[in-house]
Amino acid sequence: MATLEKISAFAGKTFTVWVLIFAVIAYFLPQHFAWIGNYIVPLLGIVMFGMGLTLELSDFKEVFKKPLEVALGVIGHFVIMPLIAFLLAVGLNLPKDIAIGVILVGCCPSGTASNVMVFLARGNVALAVAIASVSTILAPIVTPLLILLFASKWVHVSVLSLFLSVVQVIIVPLLLGFIVKRFFGKQARAGAKAMPLVSVVAIVLIVAGVVAGSAEKIAQTALLVFAVVILHNLLGFIIGFFFARLCGMDLAKQKAVSMDVGMQNSGLGVALATAHFSPLAAVPSAIFSVWHNLSGSLLANIYSRMKDKKVVNPDAKPDASQHM
Repeated sequence: MATLEKISAFAGKTFTVWVLIFAVIAYFLPQHFAWIGNYIVPLLGIVMFGMGLTLELSDFKEVFKKPLEVALGVIGHFVIMPLIAFLLAVGLNLPKDIAIGVILVGCCPSGTASNVMVFLARGNVALAVAIASVSTILAPIVTPLLILLFASKWVHVSVLSLFLSVVQVIIVPLLLGFIVKRFFGKQARAGAKAMPLVSVVAIVLIVAGVVAGSAEKIAQTALLVFAVVILHNLLGFIIGFFFARLCGMDLAKQKAVSMDVGMQNSGLGVALATAHFSPLAAVPSAIFSVWHNLSGSLLANIYSRMKDKKVVNPDAKPDASQHM
C-alpha cells in the first residue's frame, strides 16, 4: 500500500504532464484512442466518486461560519465565468460548436483542483473548499439553466436532459463516495490513497478520447480554441480576485475566490458536450482541463509571494486525491 500511495502521489503531482503527453499522442494517433469517447461519462463518475471519498461534513462548516462570503464566491463563480464565455463567443464571433463548448465549460461548477492551488497560494483553503463543494452541489440546477440562458442563441437546450446528466455524472458518484466513506471508513481511507492515481488515469483517458475524436477539427481550429480558453481562464482569475476585493474580503480570501472562479470542472463540460452537443464542443473543456492546471500552478506561485497584513491560517492541506 505504501508503494501504491507513493505512485499515486507522484501521479497527482505530475498530472498535467501526463495529460499533455497523451493528448499529443492521441492527436497524432487518433485511431488508438477514439473508442474512449464512449466511456467519458463513467470515467468522470470515477473521478467524482474519488472526490466523494475525500468529502467531509466539516468541509461545509465555512458555509455556516461565513455564509455571505461563501455565497459571494459561488455567485461570483456562476456569474463571472458564464458571462465571460458568452461575451467571448459573441465578441469573437466564434463558430457554433466552439461557442457552445466555451459556454459549457464556463457554466460548470468550480474545479476541485482549485483547493490545492489555493493551499499552494497561501490562501483561505476552508473558503475554497466550501465554494467548490457548494457550487458542485448546485450544479444540477444552476448549470443547465445557465447553458439555456447563454447557449440557446446557437442551439436548442433541454434543461431536463442536462439536469439528469449532471446528476448522473456528478451527484450520484459523489454521494456514493461519501456514503462508502461513512459506512466503510477504514476501507474508504485506504482506497482514497489510491484515488489520485485512478483519477489521473481517468482524466488522461477523457482528454485523449476527446482529442482523438476531434483531431481533424482541432487541426482546423486549434489556435482559436487555445486563445479563447486561455483568455477565458485568465480573465476569470483576474475578475474573481478584484470581485472578492470589491466585496471587502482579505487577501487570503481574494486568492481563494480568484482560484475558484477561474478553475472549472472541465470534465463535466466534456461529458455534457459529448452527450448533448458535438465532439468539437468538447474540445474547449478538454483544453481547459490541461491549461487551468498550468495557469493555476503559476498563479499560485505568484500569489504565495503576496503578503497579507493579517495572519491567516490556510487550514490543513487538502487531500491529494482532490488534485484534479
